[in-house]
Amino acid sequence: MKTVDNLNFADKKALIRVDFNVPLDDNFNITDDNRIQGATPTIKKILNDGGSVILMSHLGRPKDGPTDKYSLKHIVSHLSQVLGVDVQFANDCIGEEAVDKAKHLEPGQVLLLENLRFYKEEEKGDVAFAEKLAKLGDVYVNDAFGTAHRAHASTAVIAQFFPDAKYFGYLMAAELGNAEKVLNKAERPFTAIMGGAKVSDKLELIEALLDRVDNLIIGGGMAYTFVKARGGEIGKSLVELDKLDLATALVKKAAAKGVNLILPTDAQIADKFANDAQVYDGPNDEIPADLQGLDIGKESGAAFAKVIEASKTILWNGPMGVFEFDTFATGTKAVADAVVSATEKGAFSLIGGGDSAAAVSKFGMTEQVSYVSTGGGALLEYMEGKVLPGVKAIED
Repeated sequence: MKTVDNLNFADKKALIRVDFNVPLDDNFNITDDNRIQGATPTIKKILNDGGSVILMSHLGRPKDGPTDKYSLKHIVSHLSQVLGVDVQFANDCIGEEAVDKAKHLEPGQVLLLENLRFYKEEEKGDVAFAEKLAKLGDVYVNDAFGTAHRAHASTAVIAQFFPDAKYFGYLMAAELGNAEKVLNKAERPFTAIMGGAKVSDKLELIEALLDRVDNLIIGGGMAYTFVKARGGEIGKSLVELDKLDLATALVKKAAAKGVNLILPTDAQIADKFANDAQVYDGPNDEIPADLQGLDIGKESGAAFAKVIEASKTILWNGPMGVFEFDTFATGTKAVADAVVSATEKGAFSLIGGGDSAAAVSKFGMTEQVSYVSTGGGALLEYMEGKVLPGVKAIED
């Protein structure tokens, strides 16, 4: 793997695709800077070599061109603090100002370009747009695993303009290395924990994992589709009625492959979708018609934990309930505690980005697991066996 360690960046301008799509509050304060922290080692390596850095990223999903809400100018101050450098900002990612500021960048300096997605050409993978970006730097580095599954101009198309000068950043290398460890070098028992809202979102991943894991734990909203498929009463709980046959087929497939498929048996049953709901713990296949399950119950949490703590390799993607509400965070916390416990006993634990990463962060456990991925969607596609355009572009 060709990483930034393969080059001395002295006097070179490194054009780095980072993923600074960070959450901002109403006052534009960053509420979670994990993605910025993740890219920092790559940036500092290049600066320490005596190179300069031009950063390009997207932020949010702007619909109609430049929008103040999605401007990357809001992160300049925090980024400067993290890097210990006064970060310069270009009010466009292409055009005269970007070209001029990039041209006059001195070794040790950092320039952040405005949001790439202010141009429709970015997501369309436009070659001419990619070429304009490419002219800003001498070397291309992709350190944005969170967008590696997108064939966008800055993640996949741009690499062709740097045939002999394209590299993975440290974050990308770590993401791929850890994913590979789980996919192809897993110590057994290997347990995958799947949560979240819909079984349809994780279908391809579940199918892929059935050939690799010893245990597959299913929680979250998607579990109710399995419960309903076997005739359970789930009240107003989340369900995909068009996926009942699929759920039944997955259960049979797991049995045929010798995979221990573990479903919840109880739920935190609530009268409304709110933190102040009236709640009781009861069987998840006997939920009254006017109520809904919003978390796994204590019995399920204990059963899941027992399996997790006996595991040597753990992949976790998706929460067990609506963990954003403290009332329904108990199940997700029970799983997190078990993952930490297994990790302390020597297991390798990979947290699959997105809500799982947010949950681990909420519980203050980010440093107590083996690795927290920064790219939920990209990691899922990699685990499904798909080729990631952002990865292929560097490897080709």
